[in-house]
Amino acid sequence: MNKLNGQSVKNLLIRGARIIDPVNKLDEVMDLHVQSRKIVKWGKNLQVGDAETMEAKGLCLMPGLIDLHVHFRDPGYEHKETIESGAQAAIAGGFVACVTMPNTKPACDNAQVVKYQMERANVLNFNLWPSGALTQGREGKKVSEMAEMKAAGAVAVTDDGNWVVDSGVARRAYEYAATYGLPIMTHAEDPTISLNGVMNEGIVSTRLGLRGRPNASEDIATARDIELTRLIKCHLHVQHVSTRGAVDMIRRAKAEGLPVTAEVTPHHLALTDEEFVKYDTFDKMNPPLRTEADRQAIIKGLEDGTIDAIATDHAPHAFEEKDLDIEVAPFGTTGLESAFGVVMTELYHGRKWKIEDVLRKLSIAPSEILKKTNFGRLKAGEHANFILADIDKEWVFEQKNIYSKSVNSCFFGKKLKGKVLHTFVKGFQYTL
Repeated sequence: MNKLNGQSVKNLLIRGARIIDPVNKLDEVMDLHVQSRKIVKWGKNLQVGDAETMEAKGLCLMPGLIDLHVHFRDPGYEHKETIESGAQAAIAGGFVACVTMPNTKPACDNAQVVKYQMERANVLNFNLWPSGALTQGREGKKVSEMAEMKAAGAVAVTDDGNWVVDSGVARRAYEYAATYGLPIMTHAEDPTISLNGVMNEGIVSTRLGLRGRPNASEDIATARDIELTRLIKCHLHVQHVSTRGAVDMIRRAKAEGLPVTAEVTPHHLALTDEEFVKYDTFDKMNPPLRTEADRQAIIKGLEDGTIDAIATDHAPHAFEEKDLDIEVAPFGTTGLESAFGVVMTELYHGRKWKIEDVLRKLSIAPSEILKKTNFGRLKAGEHANFILADIDKEWVFEQKNIYSKSVNSCFFGKKLKGKVLHTFVKGFQYTL
């Protein structure tokens, strides 16, 4: 397993980088000074007497990326990932902060597990923000200890991987979350409809003879959760949107003024269910890769603001688990190391997005959704949490680029354009 070693920044002058920070309205070639792990200032032709100098001509210096949706598997499934290996994968991809999902063992449904995760990340000097379970044990029956989890540091609640089927329980849980100001991150999928499905239900699944998971399972769950949001006025965040129907419903909810936000994964904006013709379990994830029409709807949703953020749903699994028949192998793909390259390839280079629009989806919007005002921007006096990237670098994503404990990526062999070369997290510099 690859390993990155961070160096505490004592006194560093980064020269000649293109500094891009839409929040501070920056996009020009400048210098930036970091001292004692914190940003001091930026500007033209800075003079800092005894600082170490790093030449960054041709590189873009940008706020660090924030992932709203990762599975670090710790505690309980450390054979797949640990907080340490997950943080390594994040840093390799340019992510300076991640929101961990609560499907651990035991489930993160109490303050003790929240504290354990945060304390472990603090030792590693990484910004880890746990989400707590919406219901006890993620079983969809009893509301979890939200007040205690928030006090311990939880930033949201979710039963990710599960959807609360009982609408009465969901209503009570959403009311509690609203009371404590916690966003509800919903894995919108009715399991009674998608039960035992392996991939998207459609022409490709029929051709391959595999059981499908229909769009309707996501659309029905999204509709229910939006109706509860209309009733309660809670902050609903729809995870890993994958269907055109869900995009349309979220668009209408936002037009109505409902407090709804949404995310999409790099794999859903870049790939379709046609990948499944390879019968590769690395392409098996939940929600499944959908059709080209769904993919185009997702991209349109990103472009018109319906979908706020891009989040990886980084879901590591041990090789022996993925090396099973496609019917029984677990769902999930890793995503942290490849995300920046995939998004830059698809949206910046492919659809000619402005770089500030990419940053909005990968950094600014996530910080706003979580009300983390010191992130998603450069801020003097705060820890250095930024990246240096070559936005035109062409490369092929391979297993050697993996820093996660698991290697189940659906992007192996893909040609990408745009790569993070240095990540600064809490004032520690990591060079790839």
